[in-house]
Amino acid sequence: MRIALTTFLSAAVITLLLGQPTLSDEIPLANKTAYDFEFQLPGGDPLPLAKFKGKPILVVNTATECGFKRQLGDLQTLQDDYAERGLVILAVPSNDFGGQEPRAGEELKGYCSAKYGATYQLTAKSVVNGENAHPFYKWAVTQFGMTARPYWNFHKYLVAPDGTLVNWFSTPTRPTAKKVRRAIETQLQNMQQQS
Repeated sequence: MRIALTTFLSAAVITLLLGQPTLSDEIPLANKTAYDFEFQLPGGDPLPLAKFKGKPILVVNTATECGFKRQLGDLQTLQDDYAERGLVILAVPSNDFGGQEPRAGEELKGYCSAKYGATYQLTAKSVVNGENAHPFYKWAVTQFGMTARPYWNFHKYLVAPDGTLVNWFSTPTRPTAKKVRRAIETQLQNMQQQS
């Protein structure tokens, strides 16, 4: 027992000395806003979220072969209803859940445009869950905890005009659901009051 404890403590000390992540490394992440993160466009160019400063952003991890794929059309409905008022919809394709996003890049962009009339912002395919998750998704977990992490495709995060994360909605909640629309309306009103 004593040898096992000594071995464990030695491993812990070595891990700390080698600079492995510790709780203190996560503190700066928790203090960031959405505007500190950047995605990639389907063609590879950077897409800094700071570009959307002062506007609410709905960030949704998507997959075109998922059983919830009709939500891609729902996102376009929101785009049609709210884009002129300032809402930004950011679709983040991911292959994390069930390998349900076989497309990438311009092929994916073309598919979403042709099939769903998508005019909302699409990013390059990203990892949204686990150790290799995109930094935005790691940050989101620091804001609302592990229960708010994506457990499947079409998980939704709502970012306020000031860059804070204000709400999240699970996969079964359609983007056009009343509670999502109410949350968006609140953020659009906040945006108008701040300007």
